[in-house]
Amino acid sequence: MKKILLTVVLGVAGVAVAQNATPPAQSQPAATPAAPAPAQAAAPAQAAAPVIKDPAEYNAYVAAVDPAKDANAHISGLEAFLAQYPNSVMKNQALEVLMGTYQQAGNSKKTLETATKLVTADSCNIRGLALLAYFDRVLAQNGDPNATQLLADGKKYGQQGLDCFPKVTDADILKNKDQMTSIFKAAIGMACLQAKDYPCAIENLKAAADGNPTDFSVVYPLALSYWPDPKTPVSPENSRDAIWYAARASATAPAQAQAQVEKYARSLFVRFHGSDDVWPAALAKAKAGTAAPSNDELTALIPPAPTPADQAHKMVLDTAPDKMDFATWEFVLTNGAQADQDTVWNAIKGKVLSMTGTIISTTPTEFQIAGSSDDIDAKKADITLQFEEKVTARLIPKDGASFDFRGTPASYTPNPFMMVMEKGVILTKAAPPKPPVHRKPAAQ
Repeated sequence: MKKILLTVVLGVAGVAVAQNATPPAQSQPAATPAAPAPAQAAAPAQAAAPVIKDPAEYNAYVAAVDPAKDANAHISGLEAFLAQYPNSVMKNQALEVLMGTYQQAGNSKKTLETATKLVTADSCNIRGLALLAYFDRVLAQNGDPNATQLLADGKKYGQQGLDCFPKVTDADILKNKDQMTSIFKAAIGMACLQAKDYPCAIENLKAAADGNPTDFSVVYPLALSYWPDPKTPVSPENSRDAIWYAARASATAPAQAQAQVEKYARSLFVRFHGSDDVWPAALAKAKAGTAAPSNDELTALIPPAPTPADQAHKMVLDTAPDKMDFATWEFVLTNGAQADQDTVWNAIKGKVLSMTGTIISTTPTEFQIAGSSDDIDAKKADITLQFEEKVTARLIPKDGASFDFRGTPASYTPNPFMMVMEKGVILTKAAPPKPPVHRKPAAQ
């Protein structure tokens, strides 16, 4: 993805090379027949073209940008021109052409050096600012040891570029304004993400990601900006955006990272939604899409986790109360809407039930019992079993013992949950039969 965006930057700069190679006007007759005619008066709406007054300087520039020469000849000619005429009116144009030529030659180091000189000489040179903002961000993201400074510089160039756009009149730059804006905002956004300024990161990286939806280097950081720490909940809106862009990133990640990014996106989905039941549909939509859908579409695609009342209602719809286990009764009677509580309670109230639980505490007439696995683990009673007569001491089980009993539900309180069961009966397991005794036959 970085190569694709780099190609865009190179292409924009290539336009500059082609356009700026046109020789400037001069105030005296050309020294060679090939030189163009002196500049005509500029139209009122346009700025006057630069004028080289020295014929030798003029000829040196024309020779340096001669389109018939190859890249190496252009580079040596332009470097010589800039060294000989450091204050030329064509200095900025020569630097811009040189910058593009170094790009075309694949010399990144010299490209950046020239871009820095260009921006120093012309603080609002959009092409130079875009190159510097882009390369500083990419180098930082690729693990350059000087990443912190690179991101700071990239943010500076990015903001400088955005501030300069109102002054731009170059039609070709304006035609590529959206691409340039994405480059500037990506650099700003990455610096903000590193600084943990998440609102700033979101604002800028979203513009870059929506402008370049296949660029993993901005789509994935945007997901991280929306939900920086998965262990710490964020707003539903930010949760959905984080899930969407993480899923998008799994489609645009390098092949070796796609499975890992997809696993990360799924983990966010499960944390927000509560399960992965509709995850495949959300993932497929994100992989096929580009910019994020509207808020309503995203809400439908990534619904919130069902509330406890929703879960209780589904339990009642899915399973008849007499087929539920005690833990399900407890969940519905604690969390369900009144109608769902009534459905369960009316089905079990007054019915004789045989159950197994864990003794929490006892008296001769009442046992406190944990019936659900969660309450057993927490050593917390959720059943009060009442006896009509005192239980003899030898029959009372020890605290923590597993216990089989029978009782009749009489009442309950939902929170904290406690079911009172009357007419308690201790169920004792029949002792296993004794093995037969084999006696030796009497001696004869």
